[in-house]
Amino acid sequence: MTRADVAVLGAGIVGVSAALHLQQRGRSVVLIDRRGPGEETSYGNAGIIQREGVVPYPFPRDARLLARYALNLLPEANLHYSALPSLAPWLYRYWRASTPEGIAKTARGARPLVERCIVEHEALMEPAGLLGLVRRTGYMRIYRSPAALDAALAKQRLEGETYGVNFQALDAAKVGELEPHLKAGIAGGMLMPDPVSVSDPGALVKGYARLFAERGGRVMEADVRLLAQTAAGWTATTSAGAVEAREVALALGPWSGDLFRPLGYRFPLGFKRGYHQQFKAAGNATLNRPVLDAEVGYVMAPMSRGIRLTTGAEFALRDTSPTPVQLARVTPRAREVFPLGEAVDAQPWLGRRPCMPDMLPVIGRAPRHAGLWFDFGHHHLGFTLGPVSGRLLAEMMTGAETFTDPAPYAAERFG
Repeated sequence: MTRADVAVLGAGIVGVSAALHLQQRGRSVVLIDRRGPGEETSYGNAGIIQREGVVPYPFPRDARLLARYALNLLPEANLHYSALPSLAPWLYRYWRASTPEGIAKTARGARPLVERCIVEHEALMEPAGLLGLVRRTGYMRIYRSPAALDAALAKQRLEGETYGVNFQALDAAKVGELEPHLKAGIAGGMLMPDPVSVSDPGALVKGYARLFAERGGRVMEADVRLLAQTAAGWTATTSAGAVEAREVALALGPWSGDLFRPLGYRFPLGFKRGYHQQFKAAGNATLNRPVLDAEVGYVMAPMSRGIRLTTGAEFALRDTSPTPVQLARVTPRAREVFPLGEAVDAQPWLGRRPCMPDMLPVIGRAPRHAGLWFDFGHHHLGFTLGPVSGRLLAEMMTGAETFTDPAPYAAERFG
């Protein structure tokens, strides 16, 4: 029997960060996941800590654009029609939340978390000896047509004025100066200077978990099969035996529903699946920072093992077999602007982003169960927001003053 003050379920960036913050505040913590730390969704992102990411990715409301997405005509999205009966209620709620008013509300809620995302990462990176993974070069968005560039700049100027998001407009010559190995045919772009990126997201999460273990925390590789409330707190029945804890933090990302649904919660947790594959750079070509090809819908990110090509969103059932058609579509488009060589990965990697309809995470206490806490639903910003979410959760769990009002992230907003 394993016992601790807190059992944190989920060893991605969100769970590992919560475990570290609870440990720093004097709690004994056991961290449980069926796989090693950082081996699921936290592994496969573009490695960007998105200090600019205040405004969410909205559901399209333009009828013509929506029709093109629905017909799978654009590479940044792929819809499984067979999954529509299951996906439709969540997609409808996502659409309803993507009005201008809804987007503004989400941005106001996201801003206190996003503004602290880098400083909270660095507070964990430094004692873990991981600052060497960081690139302070921002990231670049490129546009192939002048019309798309002009529209994007206009939108970004408005977001900059409203939310304080910094950017630098780039003409084609400046794009080439910052990234000499990008090919011709780019109209221009913008540099997002405030974000930082890392060369190995999975290694960063493992490094945080190593720091947690070095400080006396226990990492348990086990599948949590049942979560039950007891007189003393909670018991988690796992494939490696029972774990007893006074409190439980549920941070299983896209698998959180497997445990909150048996407890009677019906949160509208959806999934955006995504893929990546890593390639060698041909010749002596290099990228100095992640590059988003905004009109096509993929990111090229320099990693320790090569150039990681990441896709947009696939709308499918969580556990359906991989269908990496988006990678097949964007890889030749990426080669139009950068000399990608042969693939380093034998197979594409598939991840699952856990998304609430309003694109804000659920952070805080369970409405109907004492000692149960939630920390999931971080959509595209899980890697960005893991440490700052962990701090907020730990402050709430230990009764400390919170650095921001946690109300926008409360589970009660879903009834």
